[in-house]
Amino acid sequence: MHFGLTDEQEMIVSTVRSFVENEIYPHEELVERTGEVAPEVAREIKRKCMDLGFYACNFPEEVGGAGLGHVDFALVERELGRGSMALTHFFGRPQNILMACEGEQRERYLLPAVRGERMDALAMTEPDAGSDVRGMKCFARRDGGDWVVNGTKHFISGADHADFIIVFIATGEDDTPKGPKKRITAFLVDRGTPGFTIRDGYKSVSHRGYKNMILEFDDCRLPDAQVLGEVDGGFAVMNEWLYATRITVATMSVGRARRVFDYALNYAAERRQFGQRIGKFQGVSFQVADMITEIDAADWLTLASAWRLDQGLPANREIASAKLYASEMLARVTDATLQIFGGMGLMDDFPIERFWRDARVERIWDGTSEIQRHIISRELLRPLGA
Repeated sequence: MHFGLTDEQEMIVSTVRSFVENEIYPHEELVERTGEVAPEVAREIKRKCMDLGFYACNFPEEVGGAGLGHVDFALVERELGRGSMALTHFFGRPQNILMACEGEQRERYLLPAVRGERMDALAMTEPDAGSDVRGMKCFARRDGGDWVVNGTKHFISGADHADFIIVFIATGEDDTPKGPKKRITAFLVDRGTPGFTIRDGYKSVSHRGYKNMILEFDDCRLPDAQVLGEVDGGFAVMNEWLYATRITVATMSVGRARRVFDYALNYAAERRQFGQRIGKFQGVSFQVADMITEIDAADWLTLASAWRLDQGLPANREIASAKLYASEMLARVTDATLQIFGGMGLMDDFPIERFWRDARVERIWDGTSEIQRHIISRELLRPLGA
């Protein structure tokens, strides 16, 4: 087995890391303080990403993307994980689910998103339906040749900048031995559609400036042309395009953990107590050893799951394991780093407290740690009839 990166992959890592260090890091403090990304900063990041040829690099070349494979794209996301999500959001990565666009949808949504002319966001979560996607209450009913939508979505990342939203909505219900089960359909909804409102969401302690929004539908009328995929086929669309997004959380967790680790390592090598550097104390040096071991393990676990996708192999369990382990690893690494810094770790003179706060959400979004454990155990037990 060959674990090294190719020359091209090394170039990807070097290029994206340099971009993050030079174009993202300098703006982080202001974003953290104000909770906003200045429009001119967002435009500049987007423009420079396009100049690099990395915009929509997760899309195939036939639609204008860079055509990166899953491992290559995981490396991109890993390096972006080092920076503020509010800023790296404009290093454009449209939702791969747009590849399900057909006919005029390609000209209206897919291709403009790849070219950076329109930005998208994805909406599934509701106040009463987070991990329980089948519990959606946002409902679309038939009215003539259209769909009339009513309901609410929340925790929708990126909707503040989006020109259109990919929204999963209940379009029917089936009786099953386990009770009623919703049928789900994906819709493409343009900002400004009558009856559709995007408003500010909740104030989060994690990832300041990367806002979550609330979507409200009040008799919002959508034609059949806005259906993405098949009617009642939302789960098929999800299964084909969305489950790999968990790799993004894993890879970005690894990237952020490596940045945090660098702070811990340098501080342990420089900070003096009792007449010597604190890295000389076993209580600190052993923490450093544990941190790098966990980071490396999460890195390889994540890249291995991306490699399985590139090989066309089943990867659901492996991706869930990567998301679970990497997000929980990040929590341990940020907490240990803060402990090494002591009281200064909680002060905003250093970014450690920010990394510590930001790490908390990774175990929740894109499927909680509990959901990942459910996926993993189900994949192992079902073949045995359990």
